[in-house]
Amino acid sequence: MDFLYIKALHIIFVVTWFAGLFYIVRLFIYHSEADKKEEPAKSILQTQYKLMEKRLWYIITWPSAVLASFFAFWMLYKNPIYLEMPWMHVKLTFVLALYFYHGACHKIFKQLQNGIVKYSSLKLRIWNEIATIILFAVVFLVVLQNAINWIWGVVGIILVSVLLMFSVKLYKKVRAKKNWDKHEQQLINEDKHEESLFYKLSSFLKKK
Repeated sequence: MDFLYIKALHIIFVVTWFAGLFYIVRLFIYHSEADKKEEPAKSILQTQYKLMEKRLWYIITWPSAVLASFFAFWMLYKNPIYLEMPWMHVKLTFVLALYFYHGACHKIFKQLQNGIVKYSSLKLRIWNEIATIILFAVVFLVVLQNAINWIWGVVGIILVSVLLMFSVKLYKKVRAKKNWDKHEQQLINEDKHEESLFYKLSSFLKKK
């Protein structure tokens, strides 16, 4: 029974850990996009994003990472037989990758807190998908365990990665086209407005 409580707590903090990682990178994206805005909007938005990032990172994401790891090690301590299972070795490899990902996010967090914007929103959108790939891999490994076909599993993860990258690029193109269409429509409206003013002025002069 104690093991089930430990497992439940581990799952809860894994969920909140991933939630924190997903959201923090979204904030990084908004923070990066705010850097291109004009003052005073730029300063106002970046100040707000710094505060949101700090609270999310230190109140939710870091504590969740620590507690998820603590309960995971506790489970392995109570059931060391897990360490003899091949699927667990692969899972722990992905968990190690998650630790590196978390550390890289912390580096980006510190840079943005110090006003250093080194990455574009597109690069951060792609970066955000790495956590998704790790999540897919870990969940499938835990659920399928020995039933998983390693070759198809690896192929599936690669295909998911390619699909996610393509989706990000497609979203970027669609967004750019919408912005361009909006800008073009704005120019058309301005031209129509100028033509209308010119017509009114011409009509007025004719009457004079």
